[in-house]
Amino acid sequence: MISAQLVEMIQIHASRLTNDVVQDLVTSERTRGFRAVHRRDLEHRIYDIFHHLGDWIGSPRHERVRVEFAEWGRQRFGQGIPLSEIVCAVTVLKQHLRTYIRDNGLVEAAFPRVEQEYVLPMHLHSLQDLNAQVGTFFDEALYELARGYEGAAKQAAVPV
Repeated sequence: MISAQLVEMIQIHASRLTNDVVQDLVTSERTRGFRAVHRRDLEHRIYDIFHHLGDWIGSPRHERVRVEFAEWGRQRFGQGIPLSEIVCAVTVLKQHLRTYIRDNGLVEAAFPRVEQEYVLPMHLHSLQDLNAQVGTFFDEALYELARGYEGAAKQAAVPV
């Protein structure tokens, strides 16, 4: 399936994507709190998302996704990062993924060339399906991040 090839290409480019996302998170005014996070920790978390994207988008409600992202939410609460900045970070990550696919020709590289530059309908459907799966995954990840964050706030008896 074409979307599987595209996911594999994203996983191969996980290091470059990670560097770009981390740079945005630590320099953006919308995610100032991430400047306090150890860069290695941030790089490791983001790399894991890109590197395991294929596993996770197929099962966005899988226990591993729940545990991983709830833990990330708890850690970010402990680091004093506002929930709004965590939401922004997930949005930045998703935007980088989509931009990278578009700007680096991953779509063209994953799809065979066809007459007059048209993509066959089944390939277009595959790309749309992948886009929907990525969206669902990030929605679930964001939900679990917020749950982890709220759980840590509740334990600390701090209203969110």
